[in-house]
Amino acid sequence: MVNAETRTGESMLLAYIPFMQDDAADRVLEAVARQLIAKGHRVEGFIQHAEKDEGQCCGAVDLEDIATGRRWQIMQALGAHARGCRLDFNALSDAAVFAQTRIGVQPDLLILNRFGKGEAQGGGLRSVFEAAFVAGVPILTSVKEAYLDDWHAFAGDLSQTLPAEVEAVLDWSLSAVVRAGRTDDAA
Repeated sequence: MVNAETRTGESMLLAYIPFMQDDAADRVLEAVARQLIAKGHRVEGFIQHAEKDEGQCCGAVDLEDIATGRRWQIMQALGAHARGCRLDFNALSDAAVFAQTRIGVQPDLLILNRFGKGEAQGGGLRSVFEAAFVAGVPILTSVKEAYLDDWHAFAGDLSQTLPAEVEAVLDWSLSAVVRAGRTDDAA
């Protein structure tokens, strides 16, 4: 994904929130998306909702499309004693295809809930990250600490680290929208 023209901080259009616990990053991404939409910006991508299911090893995880509200359940229910990966790669792939088509609407910002296991392995939403980057759409995501090395191998020095704080992420997002020249239709 490296491009010499995007190495300067002034043109950096890729940022991530490192996290250990999912909830904080999810809440920040959702709050930023809602505030940008309220300001008239076109925001595409996904926010994540996790729920604890009784009798299951882990909870249900949905991806919600920010613009349409459509949801994908991306975790498989494998039973109370399951130990393997519960990520439903088929559901994640379906969501990725949907998101990639939405880049064509020329959003002001793309929020992708995670760069995680699927993306680290070359799948998941990785193609969506790449398509948005090539299209010059600013991208905001979160990366669990376990996948930071994979993130850095993918993004190189093209991304900026942000704290899990709504105001800091909103400031970066608004600045990135301006740098990308995507302010024409904003309120």
